[in-house]
Amino acid sequence: MTTFNRRDVGLFVLRVGTGTVLVAHGTQKLFGWFGGGGLAGTSKGMEAMGFHPPKRSALAAGLAETGGGVLLALGLATPAAGAVAAGNMAGAVSVHAPAGFFAQSGGFEYPAFLGFTAAAIGVAGPGRYSLDHVTGHRFNQPWTVAAAFLASALAAAAVVGKRVKDQAWPDPDAEPEDPFDE
Repeated sequence: MTTFNRRDVGLFVLRVGTGTVLVAHGTQKLFGWFGGGGLAGTSKGMEAMGFHPPKRSALAAGLAETGGGVLLALGLATPAAGAVAAGNMAGAVSVHAPAGFFAQSGGFEYPAFLGFTAAAIGVAGPGRYSLDHVTGHRFNQPWTVAAAFLASALAAAAVVGKRVKDQAWPDPDAEPEDPFDE
């Protein structure tokens, strides 16, 4: 007989809630659901935010949020799902950081919270009420936690670094100005 475990119920609620929020945001980007811009609108937004190429960036963000959210909600490949969602939120944090911390000022509070929550679920594991548990944790091994978070951190650093570099030098064909040339 299995016993009722509050920790497993809590992880289930946290996974499903976080996953659902991520899916809602991802489907806004991919399909224009829930008042989103779809790929076309999201691509324009990505370009305005400095992510290049914009359509590929929009697709990647939408897939990370939708796919990561579905997997988190199901508790399947939980380390990868948490890492993908957290890495994607790192990109969102980089966009909102200049506005400060609090969301009411356009700050990074909300994407940071989603990213930390997804990361915590990925590290803690899905709990008993999950597809990972049903599959004998085939996709939830200690090495997958390390590999998923390392890959996600490297990808996020590359994307955010490219965005920062592109913003500092937006035209790759332009020569930098010489401050002593007058």
